[in-house]
Amino acid sequence: MYDLDARQRALALLRQGVTNREVAQQLDVPRGTVGWWRHEDRKRRGEPFERVHDCPRCAPRPFDRRAYAYLLGLYLGDGHIVSKKKQHHLSIYCGDAWPGLVDEAEEAMRKVMATPSTGRRQKPGCVEVKSYTRHWTCLFPQHGPGRKHERPIVLEPWQQEIVDAYPWELIRGLIHSDGCRVTNWTTQLVGGQSKRYEYPRYFFTNKSEDILKICSDTLTAVGIEWKITRKFDDPFNISVAQRASVALMDTHIGPKY
Repeated sequence: MYDLDARQRALALLRQGVTNREVAQQLDVPRGTVGWWRHEDRKRRGEPFERVHDCPRCAPRPFDRRAYAYLLGLYLGDGHIVSKKKQHHLSIYCGDAWPGLVDEAEEAMRKVMATPSTGRRQKPGCVEVKSYTRHWTCLFPQHGPGRKHERPIVLEPWQQEIVDAYPWELIRGLIHSDGCRVTNWTTQLVGGQSKRYEYPRYFFTNKSEDILKICSDTLTAVGIEWKITRKFDDPFNISVAQRASVALMDTHIGPKY
């Protein structure tokens, strides 16, 4: 139970446009309680309900474009959007082996749109990071029925503008989702003896030729040498193995964590 003063302070903040989450944090009151107070207050005043959102496409506003470029890479790699009548959310899947990526994915969602609630759901071998709002379809117009590799994936001009401004953030998102940094090895005969040599290499793996092209075009733009490796005659991997290119990738990307 909370006294009348706490409720009145909460309603005063809510009427100023403060979100339920922020009010709950300021007053140390459960968000569900704050939401109920808001609902009852609106009903009592006859105020029509309009769900609060901060979509930068619907209500044009500045937003964190760097975080968006990274989130776009995560979405193209291991993300999807559920957009149904009563269910709307963006999901990014992060492997259990890299807990730092789970935190970074959720942080990127909040930097792009702070209002929607976020959550995590443990699944076999991975964590599903979610953000709940129908407005993610505004920010990721690539959403559509079917798998990404079974439909065209083309960036909108405004998305390409962001990628051009923050190419490394897109590449980071792609590598953090469907990519990896590995150590390859080979043997060579030196003076009649077999010696083992190791060298680092980056891979990006995706079945969508369109997403592979988005990745390769962006790598070219930042001066990375790459090549396509094939599986059953289909494009499958982008490989970065040249020493200078790997060093540049290490500077901006580095291994998953």
